[in-house]
Amino acid sequence: MTSPADLPADVDVVVVGAGLAGLVAARDLVAAGRSVLVLEARDRVGGRSHTGEVAGVPVDLGAAFVGPTQDRVLALADALGVATVPTRDEGDNLLRWRGRLRRYRGTIPRIELATLLDLERVRRHLDAKARRVPLGRPWEAPRAARLDEQTLGSWLASVRASRGTRDLLSLVTRVTWGCDPGDVSLLHVLHYVHAAGGLDPLLDTRGGAQERHLPSGTQELALRLAAGLGDRVVLGAAVTGIAHDDAGAVVTAGGRAVRCRQVVVAVPPALRERIAFAPALPHDAAVLPRRWPQGELSKAYAAYDRPFWRDAGLSGQGLSDDGPVFITFDVSPAQPGPGVLLGFVWGRAYDGLDAAARRAAALDGFASLFGPQAREARDVVDVRWAREPWSTGGPTAATAPGGWTASGRALARPHGPVHWAGTETADRWTGFLDGAVRSGERVAREVLAR
Repeated sequence: MTSPADLPADVDVVVVGAGLAGLVAARDLVAAGRSVLVLEARDRVGGRSHTGEVAGVPVDLGAAFVGPTQDRVLALADALGVATVPTRDEGDNLLRWRGRLRRYRGTIPRIELATLLDLERVRRHLDAKARRVPLGRPWEAPRAARLDEQTLGSWLASVRASRGTRDLLSLVTRVTWGCDPGDVSLLHVLHYVHAAGGLDPLLDTRGGAQERHLPSGTQELALRLAAGLGDRVVLGAAVTGIAHDDAGAVVTAGGRAVRCRQVVVAVPPALRERIAFAPALPHDAAVLPRRWPQGELSKAYAAYDRPFWRDAGLSGQGLSDDGPVFITFDVSPAQPGPGVLLGFVWGRAYDGLDAAARRAAALDGFASLFGPQAREARDVVDVRWAREPWSTGGPTAATAPGGWTASGRALARPHGPVHWAGTETADRWTGFLDGAVRSGERVAREVLAR
C-alpha cells in the first residue's frame, strides 16, 4: 500500500473509499486493464467491515453475516478462499418480554396469541406492499410520495398494529437500520424488504440473512482484495475535493491532486457532503446526505471460559425489550474454545457512557437473558459506530421521510465522470455485504461502458 506522499499524478480511475464496494470495483477495473488508485481516509481497509478480537477470537465489529441468495458476497468469499460457517441456532432462543423470560424455537417468539396473530397480519401486509416497490426505482412505486411521507411508525399506527406488534418491530427496526420506527421512511423500509426477498429472509437465521458468518471475520475479504491491489491502495488519504471538466477529473487528497478520467465514490451517502464538488452537485444530490443519515447501532461482545448457556439447551440467540442489549447471537469458535456472545446494542442508551459503564451495561444485558454467570466474562469489547468519524453510524442509512422521492434518483446517477457505489446504492440486499459487492461490480461495468 502506498503512502499519501507517493500519489501518482495520473490514472484512469480514482476510487474513493476502500470498503468492500470500492475494493471490488477497483479489482474489476484492474482486471479490465485500467490503471486505478484507491484512496481511503482511514488507516485500514474494510469500511463498515472491521474485525477485532475478544479473548483472542476474531469478531466482527461491523458487518457480520451472510446468507442464502447473497450470491455475490458468497462468490467473492469462495474466490478469495475465505471460509464461512453456520451461525449456531441449535437449542432454544430466549425472549425477555414485559419483565418475563421465555424460551422459544424459530424466528417468532412465544408471546400472547393475539399479538402473534396481529404480527402475522402486519407482516403479510408489509410484504405485499414491499413487492409492489420496483427494485432500484422505489420512486416509481404506486403512491410513492405518500409512502415516502410516512414513517414505519406512522404506518403501523394507521393499520392499528397492536402494542406488542409495534414493540417487536421496534426491535427489528433498531437492528436493521439503527433507528426507531418513527425515524425511517416507509418507502425505504418497503424497498429494503423487497431487496432482501421479504421480511422472513431479512430476519431469519436458518435460511435467512444471518445463516452463516466468517470465522476469520468479514474484514478478511477486504484485506485479501487490498493485498491483490497492492500499492494501488493508499490509506490515510481523505478526499476533500473532486473537480471535473471535459478532459476528466482532478481528485484532491491530503493537499495532493491526482488527474483521472473517471471517479468512483464508494462512501456512505451521509459522507458525500464532506467532498467539495466542482461543478457543484445538482440539488437532489446535494441534499441527499442530510436525508440519508446513518443509523445508531452499536455492538458488544463478551467472552467466557466456555459457552455455558448450551448446558441449559440454549442457542445463544435472544431478544430483549429491556436493553441496551436487545438481540444476541452465539458466535463462539469451534470447540475447544471460549464461549462468545454477540449483542446488538441500542446506541442512544449506550454510546454516551464511559468504558466501565458500557462494560457493566453490556454484561447486565447479557445477564438479563442468560443469568448471573453472564457477568463473569473473561473479556469484553464493543464498538460505537456513531462515534466513528468515517462512518458516523451504522449499520446502514436510516433514510428519513421524503428521502427517496426528493433525492433517491441521485443515489447512483453519475455526475459527469463521477460514479457512486456502496451498499445503499444496490438494488438487492441493500445495506448488507452482498449489496456492497453488487454495487462495486455494477459501478465497474458502468465505468467500463463509458
